[in-house]
Amino acid sequence: MPDRGPGGPSGPRISVGRPSRRAKTLLMTVGVLAVLAMLFVMFAGFWTDWLWYRSVRYTTVFTTTLWTKIGMFAVFGLLMAAAVGFNIWLAHRLRPPLSAMSLEQQSLDRYRMGIAPYKKWVLLGVTALVGLIAGASAAGQWRTWLMWVNAVPFGTADPQFGKDVAFYAFDLPWYRFLLSFGFAAAVLSLLAAGLVHYLYGGLRLTTPGARATSQATGHLSVLLGVFVALKAVAYWLDRYGLAVKSGDFKATDNWTGLRYVDANAYLPAKTILFFIAAICAVLFFATLWRRTWQLPVIGFGLMVLSAILIGGLYPAIVQKFQVQPNEQAKEAPYIKKNIDATRDAYDIDDAEVSNYSGESEASNEELREAANTTASIRLLDPNVVSPSFQQLQQVRSYYQFPATLDVDRYSTEDGEEQDTVVGLREININGITERNWINDHFKYTHGFGMVAGKGTEVASTGAPAFIEKNLPPEGELAEDGYEPRVYYGEKTTQYSIVGGPQQELDYIAGSEEKTYSYKGDSGVSLGNVANRAAYAVAFNEPQILYSGAIGDGSRILYNRTPKERVEAVAPWLTIDGDPYPAVVGDRIQWIVDAYTTTNQYPYSSRTTLGETTADALTDGQRAVIAQQNRVNYIRNSVKATVDAYSGEVKLYEWDTRDPVLKTWMKAFPGTVEPKGEIGDELMDHFRYPQDLFKVQRELLTRYHVTSASQFYSGSERWQVPDDPTQQEGNAVPPYYLSMKMPDQEEQTFSLTTTFNPSGRETLGAFMAVNADARSDDYGTIRILKLPSNTTVSGPQQVQSRFNSDTDIANEINILRRGDSEVEYGNLLTVPLEGGLLYVEPVYVRGAGTNYPLLRKVLVTYGEETAFENTLGEALNSVFGVEGSEEPPAEGEEPPAGEEDTTPPPAEGSQDATVQEALQDAQEAFEAGQEALGNQDWDAYGQAQQDLEDALERAAEAEQSAGGGGGSDNRNDEGRREE
Repeated sequence: MPDRGPGGPSGPRISVGRPSRRAKTLLMTVGVLAVLAMLFVMFAGFWTDWLWYRSVRYTTVFTTTLWTKIGMFAVFGLLMAAAVGFNIWLAHRLRPPLSAMSLEQQSLDRYRMGIAPYKKWVLLGVTALVGLIAGASAAGQWRTWLMWVNAVPFGTADPQFGKDVAFYAFDLPWYRFLLSFGFAAAVLSLLAAGLVHYLYGGLRLTTPGARATSQATGHLSVLLGVFVALKAVAYWLDRYGLAVKSGDFKATDNWTGLRYVDANAYLPAKTILFFIAAICAVLFFATLWRRTWQLPVIGFGLMVLSAILIGGLYPAIVQKFQVQPNEQAKEAPYIKKNIDATRDAYDIDDAEVSNYSGESEASNEELREAANTTASIRLLDPNVVSPSFQQLQQVRSYYQFPATLDVDRYSTEDGEEQDTVVGLREININGITERNWINDHFKYTHGFGMVAGKGTEVASTGAPAFIEKNLPPEGELAEDGYEPRVYYGEKTTQYSIVGGPQQELDYIAGSEEKTYSYKGDSGVSLGNVANRAAYAVAFNEPQILYSGAIGDGSRILYNRTPKERVEAVAPWLTIDGDPYPAVVGDRIQWIVDAYTTTNQYPYSSRTTLGETTADALTDGQRAVIAQQNRVNYIRNSVKATVDAYSGEVKLYEWDTRDPVLKTWMKAFPGTVEPKGEIGDELMDHFRYPQDLFKVQRELLTRYHVTSASQFYSGSERWQVPDDPTQQEGNAVPPYYLSMKMPDQEEQTFSLTTTFNPSGRETLGAFMAVNADARSDDYGTIRILKLPSNTTVSGPQQVQSRFNSDTDIANEINILRRGDSEVEYGNLLTVPLEGGLLYVEPVYVRGAGTNYPLLRKVLVTYGEETAFENTLGEALNSVFGVEGSEEPPAEGEEPPAGEEDTTPPPAEGSQDATVQEALQDAQEAFEAGQEALGNQDWDAYGQAQQDLEDALERAAEAEQSAGGGGGSDNRNDEGRREE
């Protein structure tokens, strides 16, 4: 028997369940993996950003921005933590010995006892918290730091203090940040120290006797002295801040700069308050020796009273009794400073204003002849005809065009330049018949080809006269060949994975599906597991990690719109809302205008970019991307390009004198290429940007006046008219148009707009800027100012005249028969021999047709109005004479919507048209049979419609060949190509 020991039987020994070594190892492993997983999720965003910047070769932007943020976070976080932590430690060290506990101290004792074991941890926790908050806030000021440390002088001094504008644009914002940080540190330190002093008896609120120990008094007085000293610095900086202060003023909205009361009351008041605050700060510091708050409290009260009397009451008295009785005379010098600074800051100081009568003394014959040479009237409205491009050139439902197309210039076969309406056929994953992850991101990856139509001509059907069309591309732009695939575009917002084992759909020729594999080096490689895992986390798509469709050579493309790519590589730029595509060499390039801005230009009035650049056509896609929405200085300093195939981003220096751009180029060396690197072919497509023009025209409604007295009275103020063709009442958009102003010898590609006198609908002025970047005259603003008492009709009145004319109304009603819809195109204004010519194309969407066709042209000049089938007929009718245009050459469309006076085609030509229509019918029939076999009813319905259309065209062509009269056949542009 086993020895039970002296204690008798011990009973069965129960083993407490401790985890085994294997379980411990497993738990530790799971914990480590969980921590690593969380860290990887946090790291994935950083890593994918780095990979993206490396793929576009702008790693210096990423690293400079990152290290600047880290440096700001660390320096100011540590400074804040050190300031607050030191004052907490000092307050604790200066605590009095506790004796004769009062009731107040007895109630606090339990809190002291509670935190006693954790004092160090509390100190570390508080300092860490305030340090993190302060560091995160400071990191957001990385732009302010980079501008200050890399500042380049403007070479222009402000008229009040004589300081370079760079002081206000680059230095003052940094000084204000430092000041605000100092205030935050002083206040937090004061609160923390006061709390510790109270907790440990240095401050006594209810205990009889002295309210504070001498140590607490000295400590808190020094902190209050620091606060008041910072207030003195703030008063001194406020003196300069008056030059960039905004406020309300009768003469203009968003007034910026000093006025009479600022210069003669606020400015001396700020100086006096600076000295008072400095003396008050010294009195607070003196408590280290006197150990009493009597003098500092008196000084602080004096400062507060002075701020009320000198800083508030005195300026109000000056405004009431000196300024208001004779405000115009008192404010005139300051208004002049505001005018000069605003005109310089917005680059409108060289605008050429000339008087224009608005009435012509030329004969009708001279006017009709001048109408042919003064402007190339653009009948194709890029804001209306997108559905026509969509219907006639979409080809497949998974392609799309933007709602508003772009205007550019291309040369014709004879070397003449013509205004051209262009759009890219981009991918539209919402049009894919079968939506799944593979189709959305691997198969349907890119658009295909540019479509371009003549701006001044249309086909005989009223459809656009395409110079580049079909799929694969055919036309004048494709003659020399270019890469038509569009991997980067305005509407390409989804990510795609290309270049791997999964083939992409290229395009469909007939019934054959062409495939393609991306050959560029754009995007980020998914060839390793780490990258795939990072993107699986970043895009919340686990299939990226394990999908067999990803393999060697796979690359992920994202951030694919031109605006977001330019914004990412140049986060200091404001991006124009309207990128536009151009065929440059053998590639399609997106051209993006970008601006440098500041809101610290002294005396220059501020404007809100989001509001100023909005018009009747602005939508979410066309909105400006602004780093600063409120600005008072702007320059189109950078022209950027984004390759539609490779996504390559290039930034070119455009304004070589802009100090803001020079500052950022110092901060990010090597990111912006010199202006001399711009090739001639690329230069051919650069134009004056719309958003800058809209900002300038809004400022010129007031700042075309240079006289202070006229500016104050507002008698010459203009307004931008509302778009008369829209019901929403938004501003009329500016229009690109090749035309010549009265002082020009030849037509120039221009950007134009009109003005109304304030509160009236007559025409106040016409404005055009030379938009041709190749011209020595580029950027010159010309304004034709009509007499103040003019009766020349403005755009709204012209549109009202169109709508109220009985004969025109009857014809419009005829066009609307059968549920057809009438759409008005851009109302173009052209100065012509002293008068104003208005031209407006009128489009009709026929019943059952979902795209507009040009049917009529409205023209008015003076009191005469015409509504005809063609521009030529309308001009002849308005001027009462026949035009002198030569008939178009054989095979050409009538120019600018003119009547086709060429003889009917020969019979053989008509036979060819019949054969083409029958061939289209055969292709449509085959497509329908294929769709029927696949049970694709949408495609089958479309094929049946195409078949019907082709048979109708064949019948019409046969009838015309047999002498049945002129035909209204659809031409090649009217077919949906397979």
